[in-house]
Amino acid sequence: MGNVLIATDWLAACAGCHMSLLDLDERLVELLYHVTFTSSPVTDLKHPPESGVTVGILTGAISNTHNIEVARRMRSRCTYLVAVGDCATFGGIVGARNLVGTQAALRRAYLETESTVDGQIPDSPELGRPLDFVTGVGDVVKVDIFLPGCPPRPDDLHYVFAEVLSGRIPVMLPRENFRYD
Repeated sequence: MGNVLIATDWLAACAGCHMSLLDLDERLVELLYHVTFTSSPVTDLKHPPESGVTVGILTGAISNTHNIEVARRMRSRCTYLVAVGDCATFGGIVGARNLVGTQAALRRAYLETESTVDGQIPDSPELGRPLDFVTGVGDVVKVDIFLPGCPPRPDDLHYVFAEVLSGRIPVMLPRENFRYD
């Protein structure tokens, strides 16, 4: 197992999966001696280098145009792309807005409740335009490995990362081994 470059990025989600990369089971610490994070929750670098990243890890759903750009950029720079968590896999909790519609969800969140945005729906190019339908990363770019869970169990994360860092695409475990919350 050689030293490999890993980049992470966080799309639209609650941040649980992305932050769980910081406080995983201690067995994952052994893997850290074999990786260099080019972007992660620790480095706070928002985008990976132009090329040469071995493993890209995306957490969160695709809910706006900015998320699409981030997913495409990560895919173009990484050998393997891993979608971690229920949101990245199939839209997860972020996809709940699909039940009421994007505009109704935005009205409820920003206009009909106490808010710090003075009763206006945020409209910034940096945020991206909200999509009509929230979806998983695999609907936008090719994903090599899906790891569901909210967040995934440390055993599952350890297995997937150990396999990828050893140059293998993991054979995914039976569904009953994954935790869906």
